[in-house]
Amino acid sequence: MSGQPDETLFAWAQQRQALIITFDEDLADQRAFPIGSHAGIVRLRVWPTTIEETQNALERLLAEVPDNELARALVIIDREAIRIRRSR
Repeated sequence: MSGQPDETLFAWAQQRQALIITFDEDLADQRAFPIGSHAGIVRLRVWPTTIEETQNALERLLAEVPDNELARALVIIDREAIRIRRSR
């Protein structure tokens, strides 16, 4: 799906109830993709965006956050923290 518009990727993921894991900050925009309107979005804010940094971030996510907390949430991971935002 590389190069596809965000809306196309979002629709594809929602049809499959798939979690989106992305570096794209646009997909973390709650105005365009409201929390709770999707199966879940994980926004990686790691730098540099190397395989090692990405792997470290995902390993932290899997070790620290239960799967059920990812559902319908926006998760933002940076080098220091994992923030989870849910609909109210």
